[in-house]
Amino acid sequence: MIDKFKNIFAIPELRRRILFTLGVLICVRLGAHIPIPGIDGDVLAAAFQGMQNTLFGLYNLFAGGAFEKATLFALGIMPYISASIIIQLMSTVVPYFQRLQKEGEAGRKKITQVTRYLTVLISSMQAYGIVAIFLPSMSAGGQSVVINPGFGFIFTGLVSLVTGTILLMWMGERITERGIGNGISLIIMVGIVSLVPNVIVTEITLISEGVRGILSEVILLGIMFAVIAFVVLLTQGTRKIPVSYAKRVVGRKVYGGQSTHIPLKVNTAGVMPIIFAQSIMFIPSTIATFFSESEFMQGVMRWFSFDHPFYWFVFGLMIVFFTYFYTAIAFDPTQVSQQMKQHGGFIPGIRPGKKTAEYIDNILSRVTLPGSFALAFVAIFPYILMQTMDISYDLASFFGGTSLLIIVGVALDTLQQIESHLMSRHYDGFLSKGKIRGRRRM
Repeated sequence: MIDKFKNIFAIPELRRRILFTLGVLICVRLGAHIPIPGIDGDVLAAAFQGMQNTLFGLYNLFAGGAFEKATLFALGIMPYISASIIIQLMSTVVPYFQRLQKEGEAGRKKITQVTRYLTVLISSMQAYGIVAIFLPSMSAGGQSVVINPGFGFIFTGLVSLVTGTILLMWMGERITERGIGNGISLIIMVGIVSLVPNVIVTEITLISEGVRGILSEVILLGIMFAVIAFVVLLTQGTRKIPVSYAKRVVGRKVYGGQSTHIPLKVNTAGVMPIIFAQSIMFIPSTIATFFSESEFMQGVMRWFSFDHPFYWFVFGLMIVFFTYFYTAIAFDPTQVSQQMKQHGGFIPGIRPGKKTAEYIDNILSRVTLPGSFALAFVAIFPYILMQTMDISYDLASFFGGTSLLIIVGVALDTLQQIESHLMSRHYDGFLSKGKIRGRRRM
């Protein structure tokens, strides 16, 4: 393992990319601790207590803890992700975006430009809601979170939050272009991982106070390794459909004749079904927090609390639904079959065209079913663990759900990119079998 780390820094280009990525991520974490003007940090921390199990808590998770501190990066990268999801959904129904997708590099640049404009719009709306409505309404101990509410605070807060989001978007794009890995995903992952030190300190405190024993911590570690291994299998699991290409003679050269496969992932949708389902499931409890005196709304809050079986059941069903929904958007069997037909590819025993599309769609539906149930289990497992092991939400979030899926998915994607750099220069990679020896000279 040490030799493989040495190989990484033996390649000048890879070394520059990794150091550039680390430098940008450090800047991201620094920005997450710079508060916007006019905020009382102590009052805000006290007022935010009890909101971890609401939609604001989920938003704070993606913002890396910056939302509860009302910092420059309080909105995080979520406006950009929301804009990307909206554009992706529109690409399936709006002819204009469908044409852009078929125009190659020029179309992708136009889609990126539209996504950036939409990000500015979404972040502006969210920032105004935070600085004009959400923060002024919060108080603790008879003191307001906003020191001097008014136009000055709204203007400076709006400019700060929108600028922070645009800066995050720009840094994420720079990581993707000049660094290693997907920049936007890495920013989210680093924000989630930044919460780990607080969890470790809390667990050490509980052990020192005798609240939890060493044996319980060992059991939790064992469960964590098992869940991580399961999530890795879920993320990497594929169903390979064999594809053959007919030989074509062009001039004196022969093209085709090789065999390959179409990899259908067990979890094609990734973490998106959990994000969609969790966002919707948080809405009733979030609304109920503003009607604390209503008995009906308090009953709704109990039904949609993490420890209620009704919440687990509905949450699981919504994840299964959104898994199929997002898979249908992300993977189009008809388009794949048309591309295969254009390049002379075919599935042995299946007629090209419509029959091929139906065959791929049938297999994809069968593969997605166990994947959706597995995804629902991973999402619900932290809540079950909270009930059985009596652990906090912050700790339980690393045993499954959105946090673990993002961390595992981004880590695997980054490792695969590092692997490709190493293997292209004949070095052993992290995921290789160790059969290739590194060369001393570049």
